[in-house]
Amino acid sequence: MDIQENIINKVAQSGLVTLDPASFYPSGERVIYDITDNLFQGLILREKDFREFVKAHDWSQYQDKNVAITCTADAIVPAWAYMLLANKMAPFAADIVFGDAAVLETVLFEKALAGMDVEQYRDQRIVIKGCGDIDVPVSAYVELTKKLTPVAKSIMFGEPCSTVPIYKRKD
Repeated sequence: MDIQENIINKVAQSGLVTLDPASFYPSGERVIYDITDNLFQGLILREKDFREFVKAHDWSQYQDKNVAITCTADAIVPAWAYMLLANKMAPFAADIVFGDAAVLETVLFEKALAGMDVEQYRDQRIVIKGCGDIDVPVSAYVELTKKLTPVAKSIMFGEPCSTVPIYKRKD
């Protein structure tokens, strides 16, 4: 018995456009600068000591890095201290934010998505890929949905073989 079966890739024929948010992943090393290391007894920031540190520190080590400035101690740190750090890092760092690693990723993705050309997705049925090797912040999915809703025919989340409907334009 000679049985021939043609395997048909229905996903490929569906006309779905897969968009991987990880393709917007901003390059560059991430660094967390914790001002806790500059606190006296882990509690207070002494201006004189801090200014001496700022003056003597090698800021070039932040060259082309994405830096999040934070304080993990339960201490009151004046805003000017973070401003001094940002001022010294600015000539070297690729980007600087106030917050933790999650805030840094959110800001980097927002900046990357800001330059996205949404017109290429006009009237398309889009599947925004939901998993991969890169941890994409939820904020990136929200931003993509916000940007694509005015132009897309439909937006789905997941993989082309198993999607969750998010939006469908009523024509």
